[in-house]
Amino acid sequence: MPFSELKVALDAMLSSVTPAVAHILDAALAGEDIAVDDAEKLFDASGADIPVIVAAADHLRKKTVGNVVSYVVNRNINFTNVCVKGCGFCAFSRGHLAEEGYFLPIEEIIRRAREAWELGATEVCVQAGLAPGMEGWHYVKLCGALKDALPDLHIHGFSPEEVLYGATLTGVAVRDYLASLRDAGVGSLPGTSAEILVDAVRERISPGRIATTAWIDLIQTAHELGIPTTSTIMYGHIESSRDKAVHLGILRDIQKRTGGITEFVPLSFVYEEAPMHHRKRLPELRTGATGAEIMKMYAVSRIMLNNWIPNLQVSWVKEGPKLSQIALMAGANDFGGTLINESISTAAGASHGQLMKPAEFRNLIREMGRVPAERSTTYSKMKLFDDNENPIDPLDEVENPQERFGSYQELIRLKDYRFRDFYQSQKRS
Repeated sequence: MPFSELKVALDAMLSSVTPAVAHILDAALAGEDIAVDDAEKLFDASGADIPVIVAAADHLRKKTVGNVVSYVVNRNINFTNVCVKGCGFCAFSRGHLAEEGYFLPIEEIIRRAREAWELGATEVCVQAGLAPGMEGWHYVKLCGALKDALPDLHIHGFSPEEVLYGATLTGVAVRDYLASLRDAGVGSLPGTSAEILVDAVRERISPGRIATTAWIDLIQTAHELGIPTTSTIMYGHIESSRDKAVHLGILRDIQKRTGGITEFVPLSFVYEEAPMHHRKRLPELRTGATGAEIMKMYAVSRIMLNNWIPNLQVSWVKEGPKLSQIALMAGANDFGGTLINESISTAAGASHGQLMKPAEFRNLIREMGRVPAERSTTYSKMKLFDDNENPIDPLDEVENPQERFGSYQELIRLKDYRFRDFYQSQKRS
């Protein structure tokens, strides 16, 4: 097909866009904030509307953050898989007497963090289950121990659910617990345990989970105390287009009030091992997001949040490197972290998550015609790599990462860290 014919075909596609979608995109491209109702219409879009929405999102991305795509060198440390909650989407958690329940002692967490630091990591992401019998100040003590051992390592730790759990166990106010975490060395909080910020949905997929108002209050309180957070959504299960739009609206409103959100991370539902998939109690439960839903999720997120949360991260753990590359065309500008270990998505059936080496990030980014950059957790520092710059990072030289770092399946079989032993020792003390 000659280029002239291609141009005619593209013009025809643009002319067939639904008038309502065209009106919304006109407003967004003019710099306006679109309404929740508008975002819902974009999520409902189909056919020729989808590539146009994606193109509009990519245009806004380029205008706002340019062609740089960043990543962070980090390690995930999920220090226990034992949890008092029973969320329907979580295949990671185990009961306190389960054979596969584990609990990493502080010295092992420090060992893993030091190993990551020596390999070039600037961040550890620390999240876990809500372990019964755990001392309420454990999160604070863990942060203090990490900071004492590795003072320059950024601690990105503890979801709003974990912070609420720690505050409940200790009997102190959430604000006071957050202040204690900050003083102990927490640099930022993951904006996880959000799922969908609509209680009617939360009550079905995760009864007993932190309520929407409590999540909002906790995130805003963290910002007031000078603790930045990320933000997330989990989609592809029972939520509607309206639910996703409402969720994005809540995040935008928080950011307008506090300015404390560093990035937004869409997380598609990994269903293979999820309890609510196997129990079949939710007749409308989907088996994760479709390709079209994923592209719309990134595009609509960029369009709705662009004026307030400029950084949109792809989840290579959920989507894999190939689809994550394509998501860079739908408004995303960050590839996330190297991770080294990731257990939660892996337990749910994700095929990715052990390690993405920095050189792999740079290659994937350059293939899309973008400029790779290593960043800090809060995007305050950037190291750009030009076309001819191909450094060898320590992580790039690691051979057999699963053998060196271990895997989730190996961890749950180890007898050294059995939660039952920890639980019994706590009861005796």
